[in-house]
This record gives sequence, C-alpha cells and structure tokens, in this order.
Amino acid sequence: MVLEALSYAFVQKALISGIAVALICSFMGTFLVLRRYSLFGDGIAHVAFGGVSVGLFLGIFPLWTAYIISIFGAIGLQKLRQSTKISGDAAVAVVLVTGLSVGVILVSSSGGFSVDLFSFLFGSILLISNEDTIMILTISAGIIATLFVLQKQFLQITFNEEQAKISGLPVTLLNYAFVIIASVTVVTSMRLVGILLISALVVIPNISAMMFGKGFKQTVAISMSISVASVVSGILLSYYYNIAPSGMIVIVAVTILIGILLAKSAGLIKKIDIKKKPEITHNS
Repeated sequence: MVLEALSYAFVQKALISGIAVALICSFMGTFLVLRRYSLFGDGIAHVAFGGVSVGLFLGIFPLWTAYIISIFGAIGLQKLRQSTKISGDAAVAVVLVTGLSVGVILVSSSGGFSVDLFSFLFGSILLISNEDTIMILTISAGIIATLFVLQKQFLQITFNEEQAKISGLPVTLLNYAFVIIASVTVVTSMRLVGILLISALVVIPNISAMMFGKGFKQTVAISMSISVASVVSGILLSYYYNIAPSGMIVIVAVTILIGILLAKSAGLIKKIDIKKKPEITHNS
C-alpha cells in the first residue's frame, strides 16, 4: 500500500508539503500554547477565511489576500491586547468573529460557496501544484530559520515580559514579529488541514509533547515528531481509504494524544501537570 501510494507524484508532493507544514505548526505551536494563545490558530484562520473570500470575490489569487489580511488581523489582535484590558483569548475571539463575518458577507454577495472556497475550508493537500509545493517549502524554511534565530527572545517574552523589557529587549517589536510569523504559519498550513481544523495541528501535538515534561528543545522535538507522524500517517491512510486527508491527520494526532494519556494513566509516563510549562533549563 505504502509503495503504491508513494509511486504517485501527487502523494509525493502532499507528503513533502505536509511534513514542512507539520514542522512549522509544531514549532510555532509550542510558543502559542505556552503563551496561552491556543485559540490564535483558530482566530487567524477565520480571518484568513475572510481574506480568501476577498480574493475570490475580486478575482485575485486567494492565498495572497489571505496572507495580507491575516497579517493585518494579527497586528490588530496584538494592538487590541496591548492597548486594552482585553485578555489574549478574548482578543482572539473578537478577531475570529470579525474575520468570519467578513467572509460570510462576501460569500453571500458572490452567490455562495465555490469549490475553491471549500478546498480552503477543509484542506486540499492532495491537489497542490508544483508551484504550491515550492512556495510552502520556501515559506516553511523561512519560518523555521526565523524561529531558531529568535527563540531565546520569544521564550523570555513568553515567561516574563516585564523582565524582558528590563533586560533591554524590544518587547513590542518582538510581539508584533511573533504574531506576524504565527499568521503566516497558519495561512501556509491551510492547504493541509483547512481553515476549520488548523488549530488542531497547532495545539494537539504540543499538548502531547508537554506531557513528557522535558526541556524546551526536547518538547519541540517531540512535538515535531508527533506532528510529522500524524501528517504522514493521515495522508497515507486517506489515500488507502479514499477519505479526506485533513480529517484523518487530525484523527491520528488525537489518537496519539489518547495513547499518551493512557500511558500516563498506566504509569508509563511520569505524572505531571499537563498545564505546566515544559521545564526550561540551561541545557534545554
């Protein structure tokens, strides 16, 4: 079954693109979960829905409008969080419903849902072109490189923003950079699992990884492994059973999470508080 699936070019492109997306979602998702921004993926994905709708309405390539509008939405979210007493999750909710409302209005104005819009809602990883694959790989490489360079600064801001300010870090600028990178990650990942399921790929592998209670780097590595395993298994199973790959990818990720929960209950994984941040050590 595996060899047969791998013989098809569309499966090869799906796997290559899917692995790239899995890596950026798990890496970016670690910071989002630690910041209590688990809903950020949902919020920006729904803003991206508005962006996709704008693109389809104006006859422009929808991914470009999704990137532009999502970045502005992320900046607006950060501005809303900083200039008001609204909490992070509440700010995400405001941005979420705004983006969704814009999308619904444009969809109704243009006569309803189209095939293209459904592919963004539910993912279309098996239908991506060579150009899409190159774009996903290029953007993913840029995101991972940026996160590697800025990970120490992002960690300082995540755990103690006030201390980061005292130490001289440009906290405001870094926060804006963070949400912009996160929004680009979400939009890039839409082709894999779609707007409706993107937060699952961002959050579930990281929750699973944090149960092991390791240092930051180990947690990221475990999260990436779980994410890649979910994507590869989901794509291959979806080919074999002829079902939607986006849903199967999420189901595999949830199955892994349940397996870790059962292992923890059986005492195979040391008992820890899954809400606790992973231990950050000098050697991590």
